[in-house]
Amino acid sequence: MKQTLKRILKTVKSVKGNSLAEFATTTALMATLAATAAPKLSEMSEGAKAEKSRNELDKMVKQAGQFYQDTADIEGRGRFPGQDKYNLPVTGTGNASKTSAEHETAILADLIGDGTNAATYTSFTSGDGADWVSVFGQSNADFPKPAGTTLAADDNSGTTNACTDCPGIGTYASIHGDGVTKSGHDEWKQLFGGEVVGSQYQDGHFVYQVVKGGGTGSSVYPPTLYVADIENATHFNNVLMP
Repeated sequence: MKQTLKRILKTVKSVKGNSLAEFATTTALMATLAATAAPKLSEMSEGAKAEKSRNELDKMVKQAGQFYQDTADIEGRGRFPGQDKYNLPVTGTGNASKTSAEHETAILADLIGDGTNAATYTSFTSGDGADWVSVFGQSNADFPKPAGTTLAADDNSGTTNACTDCPGIGTYASIHGDGVTKSGHDEWKQLFGGEVVGSQYQDGHFVYQVVKGGGTGSSVYPPTLYVADIENATHFNNVLMP
C-alpha cells in the first residue's frame, strides 16, 4: 500500500503546469489563426450576399416574364410592371425621349461599358441612378433607398409619356379593370404577394428600366427589361427580352 501511495505521489508531482512562455506561444498561435480565418469568413459572408442578390434578381425576371404573358392575354399586348403600354419606356427623363436602340445603348454603358469606357454604375451614389427606377418604391418602409442615392420617379404617370387611353384608364377601366392605374412599384409588389424584397447589402436597392417595344402587326418587337442592384449594378444585373 505504501509503495502504491508513493508511486501516485511521485506521478502527481511530475505533472507540471504550462509555463508562461508556453501560454504566450499558444495565445500567439490562436491570434494568428483568427487573423487568417477572418478574411475567409468575410469572403464567405460577401459571397452569400452576392448569391442572394443574384437569386432575387432571377426571381424578379421570372415574375416579370409571367406578368408579361398575363398582360398579353388580358390587354392584347404584353408589357412589364411600370409600363403604361408596351411601346412606352420606364426610365428617367434623360432616356425618356430616346429611341429603343439609344436607350439600350445607354443602359449597357451603365452596366458593361461602351467598348471604349468602362461600366459606370459601380456604386449606389453614381449619378447614373437618375435613369433607374426603384422596383419596390424608393421610400418603402422595409427597404428604402440608401441615403445619397438618386433614382428616377417610381413610375412615369403624369409625364409626357403617360398613357391616357391604356387598359385600366378612363373609359377602358370598366372593361379591363384597374391594372395600369397602379404605379410600377405597386405592380411589382403584387407579383410578390404584397411583400417587398430587399438587397442584402447595406447600400443595395433593386432598380429597373424598361426599353420600349414598338412596331405593329408582324413587325412588332417586345420591350426589354433590365433589373439591377445598386450596390454595384455592373456585378448584379439581369435582363429579359420576351
